Amino acid sequence: MIGLAATLAVAVAGFGVLSGETRANGNSPKISGQVLRATASGQEASFVVFLRDQADLSAAYRIKDQDARGRYVYRKLREHAARTQAPLRAQLRSRGVRYRSFWAANVVIAEGGRSLVDDLAARSDVKAIESGEASDWIRDARPAITFDAVAALEAAASPSKGAAPDAVEWGVNAVHAPALWSAGYTGQGIVVASADTGVKWTHSALKSQYRGWNGTAADHNYNWHDAVHSRGGVCGSNNPQPCDDDSHGTHTTGTAVGGDGGANQIGVAPGAKWIGCRNMNQGVGSPATYTECFQFFIAPTDLSGQNADPTRRPHVINNSWTCPPNEGCAANTLQAIVQNTEAAGIFVEASAGNSGPSCNTVSDPPALYSSAFTTGAVDINNSLAGFSSRGPVTTDGSNRVKPDIVAPGVNVRSAVRTSDIAYASFSGTSMAGPHVVGVVALLWSARPDLVRNISATKQLLAASANGDVGGGGTDCGGSSVVPNNHFGSGLVDALAAYNGAQAVTVGKSGSGRGTVTSSPAGIRCGSSCSAGFVAGSSVTLTAKPAAGSTFSGWGGDCSATGKCTLTMNGSHSVTATFAPVSCAVPQVERKVLAQARRAIVRAHCSVGRVTKAFSRTVKKGRVVSQRPAAGAHRAAGAKLTLVVSKGKAGRG
Repeated sequence: MIGLAATLAVAVAGFGVLSGETRANGNSPKISGQVLRATASGQEASFVVFLRDQADLSAAYRIKDQDARGRYVYRKLREHAARTQAPLRAQLRSRGVRYRSFWAANVVIAEGGRSLVDDLAARSDVKAIESGEASDWIRDARPAITFDAVAALEAAASPSKGAAPDAVEWGVNAVHAPALWSAGYTGQGIVVASADTGVKWTHSALKSQYRGWNGTAADHNYNWHDAVHSRGGVCGSNNPQPCDDDSHGTHTTGTAVGGDGGANQIGVAPGAKWIGCRNMNQGVGSPATYTECFQFFIAPTDLSGQNADPTRRPHVINNSWTCPPNEGCAANTLQAIVQNTEAAGIFVEASAGNSGPSCNTVSDPPALYSSAFTTGAVDINNSLAGFSSRGPVTTDGSNRVKPDIVAPGVNVRSAVRTSDIAYASFSGTSMAGPHVVGVVALLWSARPDLVRNISATKQLLAASANGDVGGGGTDCGGSSVVPNNHFGSGLVDALAAYNGAQAVTVGKSGSGRGTVTSSPAGIRCGSSCSAGFVAGSSVTLTAKPAAGSTFSGWGGDCSATGKCTLTMNGSHSVTATFAPVSCAVPQVERKVLAQARRAIVRAHCSVGRVTKAFSRTVKKGRVVSQRPAAGAHRAAGAKLTLVVSKGKAGRG
């Protein structure tokens, strides 16, 4: 849902059980009320079966080769879905049920009546059953929000009424994109994905940036996918080339990467390329279309949907929409999809929503997730827009601070679909999000060490944001400190991100196991082994060995054996070495037995057989001899055989 961001339409639905929903007695809590209503009185409906078992992609974050990382995530998701869906799909086939399966979030979409729904809900491998019917937020969404740009939004279909070109648009200047252009960084080598109402690819501000255009001919394979398979308005269905049946997708893509080489410098990263997927039919979406587009971005396919190639996946996805409960989404509906997409090394940006200024209004997927980088909106004076949704997030019980950052979102001029030279000004967090997407593209083109390092990039953007944002207020936890629930860390700043922070990357070596954490927070290796920190600051790394391992010391930019403290005068790379614990046999001869036992345990050895013998030279109760001898090395827990003195013979 795009709030009021364009009197445009985005419909959203998904796969989660809605909390607090009333169900008839005897019905499984796995089944949403919407499905129960749709299958009442003998009716049949489309529904989504969300499987309980999800793939573990944690290993993807340790893969350095990014093509290999993409292939790993694609293969792991496909193999996991094939294995875990097999029994369910067999049941559907045995009953002659039409279905469609997806691996991106391990879901199956089927069509049938209440008996089938009840049978599937009884399965232990099924987590939830949600509606698969399309929904239209224009009819069903919460009341419209009124703000300054409504007239401009309604003028979108009339290019002559659009704002006049201003060379570099105000929002592009506000995030300091031109400073990086001057340094030679325009987003080159980075691919941005548009998940939206489609894109008018022939628009003069977008054609050159389309990855499927080589300057003389178009190739839409791996660059475009239409998830609308029936109807489709002016674009029809299964359109083999990019098309926008609204203007929202064209507008947001323009803000991220657009520019006609002349007076219309509308995009933050005009040197980046874009690909797209239409996930809405004239503003109407369904679980199938949303899932289909995420799946396409994780592993793009040819126009027939075959020959998937995850090495052609985009770097960052713009998501200028939210998915509210009144359209079928629970708090966790899209969580697995967002997490799986991020595991593939794709930065997921999400607009916060247009339900401000009330607190707790960042409430819908994907904006509420920690794995999504959530964007609020400011105006030309860097004051928070009244409509921009605020945190904290309460719908999932996390009380998470949101949004993460803000960007220009009031009266933003960009391309629209009505002609190849049409422009209009829209407002909303939908317009703010693409500015952040463009900044990510600029930053990654300038800092190759950060490409697909999502944790470090988020840290860097937050640490370098301009916190001098007006209009925050004292509610929602206040706005006197950052980050806060009004504007997160502040206004995204491409130049400050490029200049003002440095990265720490941690590697691990040795055959032992352990974790590395940082203060301030950012590094948590295993999962996040790189992060950005403010230039000039100090970062302390702490290594903690796992059970059965020991920390041997640091390498690289740190040579300490305890904690490692780094001064952020540049990027740093360090290595933590962990070794398996071994038994370094201690010298225990002539020690009292109790002391010997303690020394043996401290050395990661253990006490084995203890015998007693007379000794002329060793006092009673002390160790006469040991095997192995002191200084030997054995596996952890190795047993030492001890002989303890009984005293001198004849005196015992």
